[in-house]
Formats: sequence, structure tokens, C-alpha cells
Amino acid sequence: MTEPTVTVRAMSPEEFDIWRDELAVEYAREHVTAGNWTAEEGLGRARTAVAALLPDGMATAGQLILVGVLADGTPIGRIWISLAHPRGLPDCAFLQDIEVVAERRGQGLGRALLAAGEREARERGARALELNVFGANETAATLYRTSGYRVVTQQMRKDLPA
Repeated sequence: MTEPTVTVRAMSPEEFDIWRDELAVEYAREHVTAGNWTAEEGLGRARTAVAALLPDGMATAGQLILVGVLADGTPIGRIWISLAHPRGLPDCAFLQDIEVVAERRGQGLGRALLAAGEREARERGARALELNVFGANETAATLYRTSGYRVVTQQMRKDLPA
């Protein structure tokens, strides 16, 4: 099977507003599922976290906030890469978020979108790209492993009995 061709373009302000809201909902869900946050606090904490990372919205410096599109211009997903690593690693960008629209999943578009984002980061001077993936998100972890990513740090948890 031939990998689909995906390019990226800047997100429009309207797309950004929708994406930012959807991102917060998904980020909250992941943290609640992981046991980090309660359902009641999740959305508020997620919105606060996103706002801290994007204080100037889509105009925040050093951010690639992109829409993945097919050759005919059809949007298939979104990717957000911070060109400055959160821990200050030189020449290392950080993948904050990637998502393929639900109805297009399982078609190789995630891998193609990831590759397009990697090209954009490389063109802006990044020599490496890091990311975090929630432990329960095996689909994403598999995508990253099979795209050449390797574990460089690992956080583990065990719930202790009361």
C-alpha cells in the first residue's frame, strides 16, 4: 500500500478556535483516564495548561500549528509542534499534539501527517523531535515506534492500596 501524501498549511483563526477547544477536551480526557485529574477538574486544568503553552493564541512565537491536507485540499488532521523544547534541549522540537479526524483514521494518514510535521520542524532548524504519549494510548505509541521514535525517558506509576 502506498503511503498517502499529506502536506500541511497554517491553521486559520476559525480552525484554531475549534481546535483549541477540542484539544482541551481531549487532553482532559487523557489525564482523567490516566488517573492524574478528576473528571470535575479535568477540563478546567486542561484549558489552563493549553493557555499557558499558547499565551498569544495562534500568534505564540515558536509554534507550528498546522492542518494536514490531502492533495485536493481536504483537511485530514492537525499537528502542533513547539520549536523550543519544554526542557530546553537544544535543536530539539516537541510534538505537543497530533490528531487525524475520526472518519479518516486507519488509512495511514497519521504517519503521513507526522512525517509532514517532522519536515516542517526540520526546515526550521530542529534536528530531533520529542513527544509524550499517555500509557493507555497504545495506538499512538505504536505509530511513534513504527515511525522511528524510541523511548528516552519513561514515567511509571503504581497505585498503592489504602
